[in-house]
Amino acid sequence: MVNKNLELATVGGGCFWCTEAVFREVKGVEKVVSGYSGGSVPGHPTYREVCSGLTGHAEVVQITFNPKVISYKAILSIFMTTHDPTTLNRQGADRGTQYRSVIFYHDEEQKQVAESVVKDMATYYDDPIVTEVAPLDVFYEAEDYHQDYYENNQTQSYCSFVITPKLAKFRQKHADKLKGY
Repeated sequence: MVNKNLELATVGGGCFWCTEAVFREVKGVEKVVSGYSGGSVPGHPTYREVCSGLTGHAEVVQITFNPKVISYKAILSIFMTTHDPTTLNRQGADRGTQYRSVIFYHDEEQKQVAESVVKDMATYYDDPIVTEVAPLDVFYEAEDYHQDYYENNQTQSYCSFVITPKLAKFRQKHADKLKGY
């Protein structure tokens, strides 16, 4: 259950391991949970089913944050600058609808902020932004072994070659948003 003083943001920007690792370091973020959303198949999907591309779900993270410390707009700005929102159904070598760039909003206010951030970010990129902005229907928590993946598997090759460099760029670009600063 979310504390009445905390809010939720749900975003997908490719592999949820990467997105989770970034947001675990953001000041004001209380919790980050990897999961799935946006699919059309009933029931709780498994990682294997989502990876097939047949369920319609995206790999997402659900971020619990304190809006007195970091705004929803700031969360989305970090999100939009820590993945490539201009590639349709792809992030790096990961391909498929499960890796799409998406913001699932929780209410009308979040929808307006998300649309505004996507529009504002258009000047930041050379190619058109393809980030989907859609209402959150259901969030399904991913299997336990996906939670805190980077934290628990830093020496694994995907973590070393993909997530570690992404975190280095994030830390440089958003140093003022890091926990401990």
